[in-house]
Amino acid sequence: MIKVKVFPCNPFRELCYVVSCDNSSEAVIIDCGAMDDAERGRITDYIESKGLKPVMLVNTHGHIDHIMGINELKRRYSIPFAIDSREGDVLTSAPQSALMFGLPVEGDIVPEIDIDLSTKESIEFGDCSLRVLRTPGHTPGGVSLYHEPTKTLFTGDTLFAGSIGRTDLPGGDYDALIGSIIDTILPLGGDVKFYPGHGNSSTLAHEAAYNPFVSEALRGFNNPME
Repeated sequence: MIKVKVFPCNPFRELCYVVSCDNSSEAVIIDCGAMDDAERGRITDYIESKGLKPVMLVNTHGHIDHIMGINELKRRYSIPFAIDSREGDVLTSAPQSALMFGLPVEGDIVPEIDIDLSTKESIEFGDCSLRVLRTPGHTPGGVSLYHEPTKTLFTGDTLFAGSIGRTDLPGGDYDALIGSIIDTILPLGGDVKFYPGHGNSSTLAHEAAYNPFVSEALRGFNNPME
């Protein structure tokens, strides 16, 4: 089983998740957008107070609000950074994105990719595993991460409670995003609880019924919730 701890970060209220394995001290850090010492300190204080051993920083995608804490935590814990390599252009444009959105740029904020998720079916920590699901659309190499035993899904900015990820930024593709939701995410089952990159958690059944973007898209498809 896993334990999930949520840390809101930066002005975009991006959500960083520390996911730990109940039967070991190992943990992964998902989408670390902590932009300053105070935000990073809340994450590291939690890790150290619980006696956790981080083994990987893993990202659903590479937008600036999701990567601002990566390099600092890579150095602190000497752990690799995992992301789909198709996010390379998104990552390298991060400093320009920071300036555009008025975010502080402290040193080198572009992390080097250590593990290419495009070649991985899952990531392991302790005796736990997160399946890597390809969910492009918000960005070209976007992924979601699924813990099947607890039916827990981390969707990044692909699917939100009541909304979907924007596709008007470079590399965005609305049709691909909707396809990722309909073909990859919803078939996991209505009782799956998902944790998005921003906002509240929800279930896939709730989104199929009440998310206007998803319910509209389902009119042209077979609804896996029915």
